[in-house]
Amino acid sequence: MSRQHATKPRKLLLWDIDGTLMHSDRAGERALNTALKRVFNIPVRPIQVDMAGRTDRYIAEGILRAHNLEPTQENLHDFFEGYVDALAEEMPRGKPRILDGVAAILEAVAARPDLAQGLLTGNLESSACIKLTHFDVWDYFPFGAYADDAAVRNDLGPHALRRARDHHTCAFAPGDVFVIGDTPHDIECGRAIGAHTIAVATGHYSVAELTAHRPEVVLASLEDPAPFFAFIDGVEPAASGD
Repeated sequence: MSRQHATKPRKLLLWDIDGTLMHSDRAGERALNTALKRVFNIPVRPIQVDMAGRTDRYIAEGILRAHNLEPTQENLHDFFEGYVDALAEEMPRGKPRILDGVAAILEAVAARPDLAQGLLTGNLESSACIKLTHFDVWDYFPFGAYADDAAVRNDLGPHALRRARDHHTCAFAPGDVFVIGDTPHDIECGRAIGAHTIAVATGHYSVAELTAHRPEVVLASLEDPAPFFAFIDGVEPAASGD
């Protein structure tokens, strides 16, 4: 469960979901295909859109165009409604799993008054809730930025910073923000707001592939929390303007 502290936090952690916190065992892909069938009567076939590190809106627009459908607001709305309903059905199927070490790190962060955490994810807020509620970790994230906010991942950061400021009634300097993700898109998204970048090789990209994109830290996994917190704690917080 999340914690509330009287002391204002000094550092902000912004988490990606898929490949970083958890693996859904392709529940999202199955849900997209189910939504295509139910909403547009399009037969199931492999998704031909690059999904890793992309937003749900970017993926949905690409899928609709691939099937000669215009990504109008109406079509996207109907597609997303079908997708979210199908995702709720698909998550209990297969073998979705929270990644090793994640639950312990989230709990440790929540217990520290100097740290805040939220989401910076390509998921819709509703799909993020379904995925993280499945593992009972949704309550660790009182705010975030989602595909509802923008189709382009690099545009999400300012939304996350604004909601973090509103929730904690204090602003976080870029040098006090850490973006954690498993793809080059997460690294670019963090860099776009001047944040520190932590890449974890628990998704589709190896340590070497992530290193080539020059994040500040690359971890093979989060199973051992020591190197993760060593980096977080080794960065001096910006001087307060209060």
